[in-house]
Amino acid sequence: MRIARLVLGAVIVIVALWVIVAEQMAGASANAVVNARLSTLRTPIAGEIDLPDRALGATVTEGEALGRMVDPRPDAVRLNDLEMERAFAAAELERLESLAAGTHDVILSLEERSARFTARQIAGLELRLAHARDRLRLLEAEAEAEAEAEAEAEAEAEAGAESVSAAARRPPGRPGGGDTPADTEGRTRPAGAGPDDPVLAVGDPVTLAQSRAREEVDILENALAAAREGVFVGDGYNDAPNAEQRRVELETVLDGLETDLAAARTRLEALDARLTAARVTVNRMSAADIPATVDGQVWEVLAADGERLQRGEPVLRLVDCDGLFVTLSVTESVYNDLRIGEAAEFRLSGSGAVYRGTVTRLAGSGASGIYGNLAVAPSAEHLERYDVALSVPGLVDDPDLQCPVGRTGRVFFETRPLDWLRDRV
Repeated sequence: MRIARLVLGAVIVIVALWVIVAEQMAGASANAVVNARLSTLRTPIAGEIDLPDRALGATVTEGEALGRMVDPRPDAVRLNDLEMERAFAAAELERLESLAAGTHDVILSLEERSARFTARQIAGLELRLAHARDRLRLLEAEAEAEAEAEAEAEAEAEAGAESVSAAARRPPGRPGGGDTPADTEGRTRPAGAGPDDPVLAVGDPVTLAQSRAREEVDILENALAAAREGVFVGDGYNDAPNAEQRRVELETVLDGLETDLAAARTRLEALDARLTAARVTVNRMSAADIPATVDGQVWEVLAADGERLQRGEPVLRLVDCDGLFVTLSVTESVYNDLRIGEAAEFRLSGSGAVYRGTVTRLAGSGASGIYGNLAVAPSAEHLERYDVALSVPGLVDDPDLQCPVGRTGRVFFETRPLDWLRDRV
């Protein structure tokens, strides 16, 4: 019995020593703290800030307006320049429209004037042609009457001639007198005359008058046909009257004005679009809200209500409660055994709650630079050891913690003999 008690005592002592040694030899952190990233809110524009009073640690939601910047004198120089450019462009467009309308009116007036001139010119040519044809008919009738009178006189002279020698000299077969080849020598028929028309002597005044009359009729007929086609071939014309020539010139000018008008309208539309954008910009520069960028808490207030701030100056710092993680430091021996993604347990001090996590960063010793944008800065003792970051999703999912940034605990990287007891407790 005594031996049994001795054996049992020895076993208990050995187990106790094993538990103590295993607990002490398990890889653990010296200290660990719940940390989170900071979000700095800055002024979107220059002006005076309207910042309601908020206590440190006050809960905010993403998109919530935490303050408002108001600038009573926004920079509107660019807007004023664009308004001036638009006024100039509108004036230029109005000038071109007025000039184009005036040119179009002149073209219409010239068209009417040219139409009246053409109608009058055709009427004049028709009158001249009618009179020319009348003169030609009169000349032809006069020539015919003279020829008939001459023929009658010759017939009477031949009938009263009693001289036999005169009868002998007359060629046989000549009926009742008339012109001999010698008599007709030096004479000609008018152009267009028939074989029965009288033959006129060359240089005869009647012959010349008929020729000039026919020439005038032909010229007037040609001029009238051309005038009806819109072409004038009379003396003093360049195939069109002055009004028509001027109208053609103005149509070319009007085409150029229409092109300039299209360009002016396009430029005005572009200026209107730029003006709209400039007005929106000025409105945005006149007043702007400062919204929360994360779901979290107010961590630091960097400006006072009513303060005059420039664009980009910091106003508030918020802690991101949706991105909680644990920062800790370990000894060199433990650090060298760790790997990214390795499992670990975080035990929160004061509550005994254990949260599972994984190693996400191994920053080494003296890692002060990586804490510039974190809520909790490392201590001097922390920087003397080796820095490790741990992702612990349970800290965000636990509703009882309510963003426990700054709370401390310990992290264990190996299982320990008393873990079963801790889990029960």
